[in-house]
Amino acid sequence: MERRTKAATESGVLLLVIAAILVAVNALSAIGGYKRIDTTHAEKYTLSRGSANLVKSLKKDKIKVDAYVTKGLPKLDAFVRDLRDLLQEYQANSDGKLEFRIIEAKDEKDKETAKDAGLVAQSFADTNQDEDKLEATKGYMGLVFNYGTERDAIKFLPPGQTDGLEFWITNKIREVRDKAEGIKHKIGVLQGHDEIKLTDANLAPPNAGRYAIQPIISQNFTFYQFQDVDLKGGEAEIDDTLDGLIITQPGKDISEKELRRIDQFVMKGKSLAVFASAVNVKASDATMNAELNNHGLDKLLEGYGIKVHKDVVLDFGRSFRVGVMTQTGMPATALFPQFINVEDDSRYEGEEKRLDTAFPSFFRVPQVIWPFASSLELDRTKQPEVAADKMKIIARSTQYAITEKGDKVDLKPFRAWKPKGTWEQFGIGATVEGPLKSAFLTGDKLGVEAPEKSKAPARILVVSSSQFLANPLARAGAGQEMQGQMGMPPMGGDEQLQQLAMPYAQLVLTTTILSFKNTLDWITGDVDLLAVSAKILAEPTLSYGQVEKPGMADDEEAAKKRDEEAKGIRHRTQVWIEIVLILGLPLLFVLYGLIRWQMRMSSRQKVSLA
Repeated sequence: MERRTKAATESGVLLLVIAAILVAVNALSAIGGYKRIDTTHAEKYTLSRGSANLVKSLKKDKIKVDAYVTKGLPKLDAFVRDLRDLLQEYQANSDGKLEFRIIEAKDEKDKETAKDAGLVAQSFADTNQDEDKLEATKGYMGLVFNYGTERDAIKFLPPGQTDGLEFWITNKIREVRDKAEGIKHKIGVLQGHDEIKLTDANLAPPNAGRYAIQPIISQNFTFYQFQDVDLKGGEAEIDDTLDGLIITQPGKDISEKELRRIDQFVMKGKSLAVFASAVNVKASDATMNAELNNHGLDKLLEGYGIKVHKDVVLDFGRSFRVGVMTQTGMPATALFPQFINVEDDSRYEGEEKRLDTAFPSFFRVPQVIWPFASSLELDRTKQPEVAADKMKIIARSTQYAITEKGDKVDLKPFRAWKPKGTWEQFGIGATVEGPLKSAFLTGDKLGVEAPEKSKAPARILVVSSSQFLANPLARAGAGQEMQGQMGMPPMGGDEQLQQLAMPYAQLVLTTTILSFKNTLDWITGDVDLLAVSAKILAEPTLSYGQVEKPGMADDEEAAKKRDEEAKGIRHRTQVWIEIVLILGLPLLFVLYGLIRWQMRMSSRQKVSLA
């Protein structure tokens, strides 16, 4: 009896000591004595090495950051705490190149200083948990950056959103640094061949606003400057001061002399990014009737070892899908196999890997849509000196894809797709980098002089998608006045496609714009900040099951039935995952406790009192 009493007393004291330790640890964490462990794939809660390197590279003394904040509401206090933690990480990793202040703008002097710096006063509201009522306040939540003679600001930080905070801070530091130190990044964009322009307002349907990818980049990332490149039929050279050249989907042929001018530019050790395929779909064409024509680009790219075929890839394993309402009022799923959903799926590696998320353009990007793709393959004999890992396919369809060939292909939306042919996996994106041979080693030079081998390592990226940088549903569904006149919006168009263009924009365009911005980093060679860019994306969703093999020549009813079966399988999988997470893990913990208890009881029974 005395032994049991003694054991119980010792156990009680031990529990009190453990409780005291836990209270002390919590007290230390409350005053800042804690360490965060980041387990997210994109390292969202850890300062990226690129951000630290950027601040360390500053040449004009140090950058000073004034954080004007408003407190007093739970949501605001939590955001200010996270902001302070992040700024402390910047400061700790800056080698003394960054310092910051948290300024709660209460008095008129601080308010006036914040206003003069360009910050905008906002109204904030949150629920008081103690009194269960809504409270409101007004104030500032923004950052002011001072570096050298330059001063700029992030005028407003939404306190309900911490995702991407490092992304915007680092890009603003980069912007201020480039202005103060005179750093410029100029990128050429080929013109003169009826291209799909980066300035075309085709990212959203007309009723949602006129958005184009180039203005978005220019407004948010001012360190990039776009310059139109008109080759004038091949008579003009490309400006040597450009970091690289972008080619978007042409609408008419590029002459051989112009192609030789592009090759001349690449042979100087420059970068070339091509966002084009053989699939030409005209603007405002709701039928999506495609003309297959490479417009001469195949001659250039094949010389670098990337052969783009004259076809269209239709992927029935992972297509873009969007919910629609049928004429009977029942919900259904619209399937667009001409828009390939390219996912980063860890179950596929090597020659089956669908998206190379180590490549800068798609660094840590979980998935991206590839509209109107043509298949491509590599010919390593064209570039024998390039290392194997520098010449590779970076994007593929699933293994359940087919191609259609011919001069014209019917890609009409909402058709009853009946795929015919042999299921295959096709490359739809590729890159080659290194000391490249000229694409035109033989033939008449047409007055364009270029070395047989690049003077410095050159780089080629081919995204074999004619509307990768556009919203194909918005572009096809817009009225005939797509470009408008005198700022007037287009009239008419296909209402159903315009309705579907909004879900496409919401689901796709963030990754599209980010991938394009990453490509600009790749063109300029400034890839340190790729990890920062990935933090603006949401965590990827779970993938349920293997890619399912579609039935060949299914009728519409069979396709609907198969789609419903897939939904049922996905739902059951989700339910089982929820059950395991909610009940399975706790039960395992309880089972472990019971086993340990039984083991202790058994060991006690074996103890003999001599």
